[in-house]
Amino acid sequence: MTIPHEVVGYMIVGGMTPVGAWRRHLGLSLAEVAARIDISQHDYAQQEQDRNLLRPARDKIAAALGIAPELLDV
Repeated sequence: MTIPHEVVGYMIVGGMTPVGAWRRHLGLSLAEVAARIDISQHDYAQQEQDRNLLRPARDKIAAALGIAPELLDV
């Protein structure tokens, strides 16, 4: 699997987590992803900043983003 250059740029230049970089790349808001996984925007924002997400959370977020979970392990 390849990671788009834009996602890598968000992580390197912008200092974003892989989850945040993918969300931004896909043009989704915090509220949209939070609604997709049925949690508050505040709770999702905290998860998005976590660089050590537990597998169940990572898998749920990946499904909400429509990407393979492994793409969030960068």
